[in-house]
Amino acid sequence: MPIISNKTAEHYTWGENCDGWHLVKSSNLSVIQERVLPGCSESRHFHVKAEQFFFILDGVATMELEGDIFTINKNSGIHIPAGAKHQLSNQQTSDLVFTVTSTPPSHGDRVEV
Repeated sequence: MPIISNKTAEHYTWGENCDGWHLVKSSNLSVIQERVLPGCSESRHFHVKAEQFFFILDGVATMELEGDIFTINKNSGIHIPAGAKHQLSNQQTSDLVFTVTSTPPSHGDRVEV
């Protein structure tokens, strides 16, 4: 298998100029690296089938998960079970960079709350 990085992976943008790179995009597994600008967030949502694991590479993430707020520092992560309502945000002054691993892939499985 070839080596992949955010320099060679399929890129997309979302929200207010946030970036995503598909590091693994198969029918059973999705691994995405994302960059979230300071003050930005995703919308609150859940996934019907996909469970996810967010792992912070740089910065500090704030995750609202079923009404509880978690601060996730660099080199730490959080598991999001399928069906759990959640919202990730960057409430810091520097970029947030993380990977999100989803199985099965979460695209097409997202329900806005």
